[in-house]
Formats: sequence, structure tokens, C-alpha cells
Amino acid sequence: MPTLEWIGKEKVVNHHLEVPYCVLKRQYSYGAEGKQEADNGSENMIIHGDNLTALKSLLPRYEGRVRCIYIDPPYNTGNENWVYNDNVNDPRIRKWLGEVVGKEGEDLSRHDKWLCMMYPRLRLLQKLLAEDGVIFVSIDDVEVVYLRQIMDEIFGRDRFIAQLVWKSRQNKDNRNITNVSIDHEYVLCYGSRLRGCLRKTEQYKNPDNDPRGPWVSANMAGLATAEARPNLHYDLIDPATGINYGRPAKGWRYDKHTMAKLISENRILWPDNASGRPRKKQFLAEIGKEYTGYSSVIGEAFYTRDGNREQTELWGKTVFDFPKNTGLLQELLEQATAPGDIILDSFAGSGTTAHAVLNMNKADGGSRKFILIEMEDYADSITAERVRRVIDGYGEEKKKVEGTGGDFSFYELGEPLMVENSLNPTISEKEIRDYVYYTDTQQQAKAPDAEEPYFMGAHRACAYYFYYHGGDPTVLNRDFLHKIRTEADAYVIYADQCALSPLELEKWNITYKKIPRDIQGV
Repeated sequence: MPTLEWIGKEKVVNHHLEVPYCVLKRQYSYGAEGKQEADNGSENMIIHGDNLTALKSLLPRYEGRVRCIYIDPPYNTGNENWVYNDNVNDPRIRKWLGEVVGKEGEDLSRHDKWLCMMYPRLRLLQKLLAEDGVIFVSIDDVEVVYLRQIMDEIFGRDRFIAQLVWKSRQNKDNRNITNVSIDHEYVLCYGSRLRGCLRKTEQYKNPDNDPRGPWVSANMAGLATAEARPNLHYDLIDPATGINYGRPAKGWRYDKHTMAKLISENRILWPDNASGRPRKKQFLAEIGKEYTGYSSVIGEAFYTRDGNREQTELWGKTVFDFPKNTGLLQELLEQATAPGDIILDSFAGSGTTAHAVLNMNKADGGSRKFILIEMEDYADSITAERVRRVIDGYGEEKKKVEGTGGDFSFYELGEPLMVENSLNPTISEKEIRDYVYYTDTQQQAKAPDAEEPYFMGAHRACAYYFYYHGGDPTVLNRDFLHKIRTEADAYVIYADQCALSPLELEKWNITYKKIPRDIQGV
């Protein structure tokens, strides 16, 4: 498969592995009782911090669990002033760090920077996406060709679903120097499949009380020439009246044998004269699929101006340029999620994705969860504030919008788990235990108790222990074994050192894991 090359690619292909795991520090929770310090247990998250680091920090709990990802990354038009600041140790990239990306004429490497920024983030998003999940990425003409190539590489070309076209502008823009009004953007779609559109059934009627139920009149004209499908070109005669309806220019849709069967089943609607065209009764009961195909063109009231209108309703003004609107997000999320799924947006902006999720939950009583990541300082003042207003309701008098209800917790990126090849002493033992146990089992760790303070939990007949005392070395020895109270078929025990022989470990079916060497992801 052809791959895309650019300056710095070889240094970012595996950069996601070098990104440190940082704990997420909950700042507050929000729900029916307003803002509170106590944890309300919400599974909805808004995270303030660099999205590359935040995505890495989500892996222990959410790897392979996110059903739908939607991102609206910077389009790299030269006007966004996005900053490439990832800590990649390469001279060609080091000179980029912290630089604001400018216009093409000012900075000929901005396409390389954009690809270097996107690649490791897409690698982590791919890890978070469920096997049967779907990722949507909004983009325009500037980078769509390159984005599709790196998504083919990361997600797999066989996972490509469609390059959807979003008609973003309703009225033409006559200011473009090329004299072409760019009225569309794209949404790249990778994953399993989309649901499709709910079939419209209101046109099915039963005026003749047919015992087979409601039906519609369906076309029987064919699509093939006589040269291509000669068996579909024949005169069709009503056996009851003898009227010959001839043959359409492209023949009939069915051969003589199938047509005879339809006639015998009284499935043909015969016109009164030879100039008419016979049609078939198509019964609703025969329709095997509840959904029809989904159009690759998205439009109809999902324009950018509707996103501006929503901002005005929320804030009294527009706070973002070219915003997506909730209608577009709901349209996409409905194609890829069920009422209990997790939705992730790692370029959260004003929080449109959470707004759409809350609207959907209110409409159908679902329990979809959202995770938003926003690196800018407005993560609380705009992103989270929008979600608060959507939950509570906003607007006044006739323009008042009823609240959706719901909740979320707001997080900041905390300290890294590792500092200079050692566990960070500022990270609590509970946070380390939670990380270790989840990476091993994808389960939540048990709270320590006085009888077995090092026991993290049992999973699939295996008991897990984390023997850790901060800066003081711990040793897995016979004295520690005497402290174990949980009976299990096997044991996984983390400690700084091990004094047991390989034969002893085998005898008691113990897997020793050295701290911090054998902690996953560090």
C-alpha cells in the first residue's frame, strides 16, 4: 500500500509510545445540584490539557471502548494560529516546537508540522476506538488528501467507509479570488459501518385490502439494453385482457419466468390501455431492512450559519469562527452509536459534541457518555460553560431552550506517572494502584483494607497485589507470602525486588512483576 512521506515522519510514527502517562485530576463535578467539589460519579468528562497527553491518559480505562470518535482538527488554512508543541526529540522538529504556524508564504513547512501533529494523535485515537466503532474527522480541501493517506495507514484502508461531503454554506461566496465558491467540507469516516437512514413507510397503503398488507406501486422497467440482456426484452401481455404493453427501451426488470410468477401471484398492476406501463405491488412485509442507505452528501439545515445561530443563542454573540452545529453532530452520531455508547472529541472547541450527545439523550432517554478534550484556556469558561448551560437551559422568554439535564466532571492533566525512570512520588499510591490494576485487567481496583493493604483485586481466578512503599524498596519474599489471605489459582505480585527462587514462584503459581519496569505503558 502506498504511504505518505513528509519531514519528520520517522520521528513521530512511534511518538505516541513516548508520551508520558499522566493522571487526570478531577477539579469539580456538575449536575442537577450545580457545581460541587464532591465526585458525583459522572462518566461524562471534560479534560483541560494537551490532547496528545490526555489521550494517552485515557488508555488504561478506555482502550478499545470508545464507540464513536468525532474530531474537528485545525484545517491548516494558514489562518488558525495553531501551535505545534509536541516534545519530539529531533532537530528538524525541535525548531518547530512552540511556534505558531503561519501562512504558506511565511512557513513552507506548515504541512509537515500539521502531519506531525496529527499522526500521533490518530495513533492514540485508533487504540481507543472499539473494534466495531466509527471515527469521523472533519476537514477541508487543504489537507484532505494527506489526511486520508495517513488514516489509511493507521486505521487500515479496509476500514475506510466514506468521504462524506458536508454542504457547509447555503449561499455562494463571491469573494473568492478563483471565482469558485467553496460551499462544502468533508467528513472522513473509518470503522465498521454506518446504520443508514430509517426507511419511510408512510407511503405504504392498502387501498384494495390485500391480505398481504400495505404496498406501494414499484417500477418494473429495466436498465439493460437488448444486446446486454436479451432475456429481459419481450412483450408483456395481460392474460386477462390480452392488452400488449410492449417492451420498454431498456427492457423489463425481470425475465419471463419471474414475471410469470408475479402475474400468477396477482402482483402486477395493469393499466387500462396499452399506452400505460405495468407496475408491481411491493409489500411492506417484504422489506427486510429497517434502514436504507446513507447519502454521502450531508446537508439540509446543517450549515455553518446554523452553528453561528446556536452560538448567538448560547452566548449572545459568536465566540468561534466557522462552528459546526449540533444538527450535523447528531446526524453523524446517530449513524454510529447506540443509547449507551461512549463518544470522544479530542478537539472539543466550544463543546458542540457534548451538546449533541445531551440532546440525543434527552430525546430518547439514552445514556450516551461524552469525553471532551480541549487544550486552550477556555476549556472551562467556554467548553464546560456551554455544557453547563445546555444541562440547565439557556435563553430568555420565547427563545428559552429547556435544559437537557445530565452531568459531567471537569479534569486537569496532573503529574506524569514516571519521573526519571521511577514512579513519581507526588502521585498517590491509590492512583498508581488504579492504573496498574486497570492496565492488567481492565477492571477497577479494590480499595485497600487493613487485612490485605496490598491486594488490588481478583480477576479470572488470579489475585493481584501491589507491594509498594513509595521510596522504600519492597521485597517479595516468604514473609510477604504469609500475609496473603486471598485464595486463587494464580497470583500476580508487583514489588521492587524478588527474593523467591524461580522454583518457588512456579510452585505457588506466582508471576513476579518488577516495579516500575513491568508496569504497562511506562
